[in-house]
Amino acid sequence: MRVSVVQMNPGADKAANIAQAARLMDAAIAADRPDLIALPEMWSCLGGDRAGKFAQAEVLPPPGAQATGGEAYEFLRGLARAHRLVVHGGSIAERAGERLFNTSLVFDAEGREIARYRKIHLFDITTPDGTGFRESSTYGSGEAVVSFPLGDMRIGCAICYDVRFPELFLALRRAGADLIFLPSAFTLQTGKDHWEVLIRARAIETQCWIAAPATWGRHSERGEPRFTYGNALIADPWGQVVARVSDGTGWASARIDAALTARVRRDMPVLEHRKLA
Repeated sequence: MRVSVVQMNPGADKAANIAQAARLMDAAIAADRPDLIALPEMWSCLGGDRAGKFAQAEVLPPPGAQATGGEAYEFLRGLARAHRLVVHGGSIAERAGERLFNTSLVFDAEGREIARYRKIHLFDITTPDGTGFRESSTYGSGEAVVSFPLGDMRIGCAICYDVRFPELFLALRRAGADLIFLPSAFTLQTGKDHWEVLIRARAIETQCWIAAPATWGRHSERGEPRFTYGNALIADPWGQVVARVSDGTGWASARIDAALTARVRRDMPVLEHRKLA
């Protein structure tokens, strides 16, 4: 299976973000012919103020329903149908009553929703330069560990800050995951020191492929500038980075080699060796 991860520079303008995503995804599909393509975290509405986040959030159709969704939902569904490939929609803002959730959606080649994951770990931190982030002031936390079958593989779901919690990735491996998606909007301050290190560690620990689409560049949060790190990448089960986008927008692609996964797990059966939970 060939996978492409997209790197975007989104802002708070949903229509402009959808147009940017369409350009990048169309170009990646034409150039690399992936079987699965993935967008970053909050690609449809990154930044802005609280009112803007609620205004651009979408009420999602019930899982399994064929009801029409919002603009981002229908864009993802339509792209999957048009190109006959699987689309991992990174994450968008989901409105559920008076709460928002940071939610991943996955569509098969028929445009059917096959997975939905709400981000479990919320980004409430202060970066080294003193900038504060409090995701929980706007978003609720998900509770379910989510994976789904795709051909002969099982795919796991995580989002951004989840990467700092290895127990989630271990739970996905125990659920049978071979490939884990990590759409992200990692801050520049934390990303330059921790992004690649954490992804490679999770790949090595779980012996899974990790595919991490990312946002890059400047956006505005409540009128103040914010910067995300980019470096969308794909890491193999040995922890090697096999594809990467550095600065700027673009995409990277790699073939997910099931034989490599099997060999790594056979030669170093760490899951069988675990003594603690």
